[in-house]
Amino acid sequence: FVTSTPMTTLLLSHHVALTRGGEIARSAQGAGMQLDIVTLPQDREARLSDEACARIDFAFFSGDVFPDRSRQFFSTVRKAPDLRWLHAFNVGVDHPIYTELMARGVTVTTSAGSTAQPIAHTVIAALLMLGREFPRWQAAQRERRWEPMRGGDVPRDLAGQTAVIVGLGHIGKEIARLARALGLKVIGVRRSALAPDDPVDELCPPSLLAEIAPRADWLILACPLTEETRGMVDAALLARLPAHARLINIARGEIVDEPALIEALRTRKLAGAYLDVFEHEPLPQDSPLWDLPNVLVSPHNSSAAAGNDGRIFEIFLENLGRIARNENLVNEAGR
Repeated sequence: FVTSTPMTTLLLSHHVALTRGGEIARSAQGAGMQLDIVTLPQDREARLSDEACARIDFAFFSGDVFPDRSRQFFSTVRKAPDLRWLHAFNVGVDHPIYTELMARGVTVTTSAGSTAQPIAHTVIAALLMLGREFPRWQAAQRERRWEPMRGGDVPRDLAGQTAVIVGLGHIGKEIARLARALGLKVIGVRRSALAPDDPVDELCPPSLLAEIAPRADWLILACPLTEETRGMVDAALLARLPAHARLINIARGEIVDEPALIEALRTRKLAGAYLDVFEHEPLPQDSPLWDLPNVLVSPHNSSAAAGNDGRIFEIFLENLGRIARNENLVNEAGR
């Protein structure tokens, strides 16, 4: 990343330049880098000149740009022939634009880990709501019915149940840690071998997912979308889950065969689900998932938290300093 010119040009949104530009410039200067900031035009129909685009070395795809200005932002970086590094506010880089940039030789880094805690908290909230049968109480409340659960209707104890967590990145590990704190046994699913800090009771490779599915009280998806994971949770895998099991998906909708999932939920071959992601987003208004009584739906929003922007910014600044010092970057995609 060592530059042959004394000035390095960084593309920022107008908002980030206004609120954080001074801090970014000071941080870069402290690491020995002279920084020139180019700002994405406020008018979303406006475009930077070819001359300005030609100067861009680095770019920060910040959350305030998404989604309304994403096209404008990526149109700009496509026209930046000397772009060397792009940092993205998001965690997943399965969109084709990132593949395109990396094929050009652009180093792409993500904000993996910045939303791990709020997403894990959302997952545990959903697990508790479903596990403690809150949907039944909510339905009774809407109809003003006093309907306690008794006898065979009472929920099973969560302590001692088994959560199978597919994907043990920042998010999966935090979910696993909190699930174990509730007394659940955790089986992690990941290609790589068990590490000393993995908060799981067992670890198995993805090839054994169908084999361990009958042991799952909870199947929690926290993995990236890849060719291997696309359609991984199909009708056959769903059929191997116990009828009392529940699915939680905060990964990508395309990992699950959605029609097969709807059928399993409708026929109670699967007890319930919490879904934050879907095959088509926004979730179509005519989707049965909106109305199924055993389903919790959120609008791809499980990561929502006031502290995310600060955590993303810290990762960006860390990598900016690492570039100045010619060190390996944090969260480099494809590594």
